[in-house]
Amino acid sequence: MKPPLIVNREQFAVWDQLGRVDSIEMDRLVERVGLNQSKVAAIATEAEQAGLATIESRRREEIVPAEGAAEAVRAGLPERRAAKLLAQKSGPVAMPQFVELMKQEGLAINEVFRWGKTRDWIQRGKGEVQLTEAGRAAVADDVLDVDESALLAHEGGPRFLDETEYPERVRNLLRNRSELAKIKKRTERTVSLTESGQAMVKAGIQVREERNVLTPDDLRSGAWREISLRPYDVTLPAEKVHAARIHPLRKIIEETRRAFLEMGFTEVVSPMVESSFWCFDALFQPQDHPARDMQDTFYMDEPCETALPEDASLVDRVKSVHENGGDTGSEGWGYTWEPKRAMQAVLRTHTTAATVRALAAQPSPPSKVFCVGWVYRNESMSFKHLPVFHQVDGIIIDEHANLASLLGTLEAFYQKMGFQRVKFKPAFYPYTEPSVDVVVYLESRGKWIEMGGSGIFRPEVTEPLGCRHPVLAWGLGMERLAMIRYGLTDIRELFHGKLDAMREVALCR
Repeated sequence: MKPPLIVNREQFAVWDQLGRVDSIEMDRLVERVGLNQSKVAAIATEAEQAGLATIESRRREEIVPAEGAAEAVRAGLPERRAAKLLAQKSGPVAMPQFVELMKQEGLAINEVFRWGKTRDWIQRGKGEVQLTEAGRAAVADDVLDVDESALLAHEGGPRFLDETEYPERVRNLLRNRSELAKIKKRTERTVSLTESGQAMVKAGIQVREERNVLTPDDLRSGAWREISLRPYDVTLPAEKVHAARIHPLRKIIEETRRAFLEMGFTEVVSPMVESSFWCFDALFQPQDHPARDMQDTFYMDEPCETALPEDASLVDRVKSVHENGGDTGSEGWGYTWEPKRAMQAVLRTHTTAATVRALAAQPSPPSKVFCVGWVYRNESMSFKHLPVFHQVDGIIIDEHANLASLLGTLEAFYQKMGFQRVKFKPAFYPYTEPSVDVVVYLESRGKWIEMGGSGIFRPEVTEPLGCRHPVLAWGLGMERLAMIRYGLTDIRELFHGKLDAMREVALCR
């Protein structure tokens, strides 16, 4: 005599149902025992592996109607409505007359021809349209055919293709017609007990509580005698645990912020919707400069203008330096400065707008500020350009500041970011003189990579803002730094947001 089967309560619920029927679909079994499907499937699979049950799988195709499919069928599909109209005619209908008829009925002519031909109801000839015998038969009794009726079946529960009278006709009706329904492949599993399993049920099933661990109360009360410890298979693959990560670009930005804060800088911010005054005019960029054209800069429609600074004397000094150089000793740009152009609202093209605002607010030394944020340029997307990206800008106001101070500061920053070899090369920027580009050596590629621009603000920038001391300034790209750090060749990869790719990024890099 076989010993009774010892199971836990969840296993007993499954065995109890299997013992009541010859066979049962897995979905129905899940519904009856009230457990989740994965748990029921695991218990059934365990019984199958022990030779006590069998699981048969059958591939089926379920008709899944789209929302509103039943209403569309009842109202009449385009080909059926068109076929009814043609059935009222004694013969073929001229194409212009047919097109007009469809227009009056609100039917799309391409839909009528497409599905009318697919179902072999409507035939299109030279300059005319006529109803086929199949089409005439389909609308003769004004009753939905079995193909269309299949779309109404979902109202009474799931309907499978093999349950319809003519499966291929239904498949033909729904092919490339997702607005009506989709045919989805399903796997239907049926569970039944073997002779050994049935004998085990007849012999009786003993329920024993199963736990992962025993508690002190179980030991003191003696309840442990009635408790089975759940077995573990240490050879099974464990669930992969992914350590928490921040986005690579965000990590670079936070490292940048920390580097400048450690160097004694103060962080400042400015609005992303900026006035042209702070974005261009305060930086001594002429109002006819190509960078201010719409092909390079995003101008706002709402609001289209911003207010000029409340300090009217500041505006006058900027105006004067543009027109004739003001008190700076410069000749200026020699044109009539327009306040309206300075009031235009733009998406800021650089975070220098934030540092120049900070310079105007606190023009006296000593001062060290930086800003990290989004900037916008009207550029076509490519592997190395995006219309939106991050930039870090900074300035140092110091009466003893010079070019050597600037180069030393930037070299210290990039060394903090992991680059040991930094050099500089002469460059030109409208609002700094002298100007230099920062270049770092990338060991993995064996080449020098340009990272950004820097220089000393010209007097035409600083003096109208009330500062008569040297001001060191720079603007550096964040995305390029992130691409180098993480070995990316396409800037767009930083913004795809793919979790799988994120999980592969090394935590320490």
